[in-house]
Amino acid sequence: MVKNTFMKTKPIFPLLVSMAVPMMLSMLIQSLYNIVDSIYVSRLGTDALTAVSLAYPLQNITTSVSVGIGVGITSSISIHLGAQNQEKANRAATIGIALTVLHCLLFIVAGILVTRPFLKLFTDDPAILSDACDYTYIVLCLSFGCLLQVTMEKIFQGIGEMRLTMYLLASGCIINIILDPILIFGLLGFPAMGVKGAAIATVIGQICAFLLYVVVYRKKKLAICIHPKYLCLDKRIILQIYSVGIPSSIMMTLPSILVSILNRILASFSSVYVAVLGVYFKLQTFIYMPANGLVQGLRPILGYNYGAGEVKRVKSSIRYSLLMTAGLMLLGTLLSLLVPSQILSMFDADEELMQAGVTALRVISLGFLVSTVGIVYSGTFEALGKGRQSLTISLLRQFLLTIPLGYLFSKIWGPVGVWAAFPVGELTASIVAVFLLNSFEGGKYSPFKTHEQVLTGKSSTV
Repeated sequence: MVKNTFMKTKPIFPLLVSMAVPMMLSMLIQSLYNIVDSIYVSRLGTDALTAVSLAYPLQNITTSVSVGIGVGITSSISIHLGAQNQEKANRAATIGIALTVLHCLLFIVAGILVTRPFLKLFTDDPAILSDACDYTYIVLCLSFGCLLQVTMEKIFQGIGEMRLTMYLLASGCIINIILDPILIFGLLGFPAMGVKGAAIATVIGQICAFLLYVVVYRKKKLAICIHPKYLCLDKRIILQIYSVGIPSSIMMTLPSILVSILNRILASFSSVYVAVLGVYFKLQTFIYMPANGLVQGLRPILGYNYGAGEVKRVKSSIRYSLLMTAGLMLLGTLLSLLVPSQILSMFDADEELMQAGVTALRVISLGFLVSTVGIVYSGTFEALGKGRQSLTISLLRQFLLTIPLGYLFSKIWGPVGVWAAFPVGELTASIVAVFLLNSFEGGKYSPFKTHEQVLTGKSSTV
């Protein structure tokens, strides 16, 4: 068993870079394969792209549950390692695997029962419905690869093995990218399977990545041990995992619910806007996934140092994360404002889709930069084991304001009103996030409060 005390001793900025950059790169690769997937599908026509867009909410729920529970596992492992409790850290990892197996079984049942009734809510077109069902049945009923891969990924992240995680996550993405054109268009002697081929390529990539995690775990000495002897009904650890994991899963499921509801609003104008929303959610991952990768690198640092009582290191980590995330968001804003047509051209957008998409990108991107605080502070609360505060921020970002405002604004400005609701939600969530962290434990973890301000209860400007 190896130790990972470097999270308590290494200077914060180099530590954050070493932990975050591999995850940012892996998230960029994952964003790339999501976009490549849609680019290949778009070659089949707008109907095929619409079918995959309709399948996105259910597919995202699978990822959300796996990542959310994984975040709970990461938080539990990091805090116990920081407190020098190896036994409980091992137990958290082992129990996390067992819970994931249970979730795999639940998704098989959900895939069979929910897929067609859900998708019929959004389209009456038989061809679109058939393609959407084909895609969704596969990615849900064979989601065990995704669930188990993400759990292993989060266990590795919890002990600081970010570079390994990058290589293994990238391997699954690359396998998917290679298989996509082969299975979609029928290359190298394979039959052309269309949208169904894209789904099969996705699950094969996920399963291969999980198997690689298992191989690496068995070959390499790590700071954690997964073994049946640690499997027990430890209610405190299960509660610790779910208290962070459930809010995190809900938080990540919100885009699925958001897309489903906004699809209903946009469909009343034209199916083109449904396709635009689907394309946007593919594109925005190219900005938000690297930011999420940075937060993934941040979580174990915060959890470990929070468990070890290192307040200054926690605050310093948050400050650096805010600066780095703001840089990513600024880049995304500039690209969306300056070259939206070039971005949308990757999807073979026709004139109508191009015109609607350019407007959508430019309006929604106004919320990228202000979302920095919401993103980082939400991840901070997850790392500290405070899922409720994290969920509050995310609800404001992607649900409580965006949906009613999208509906209201659409009555005034049409589809543009839906796009305008996004930056309003981001701004509100960031303001509330600052308030929540300033209120948590007297504000001692607020990156913009000095020790004297915490003691006297004075606020600082942000």
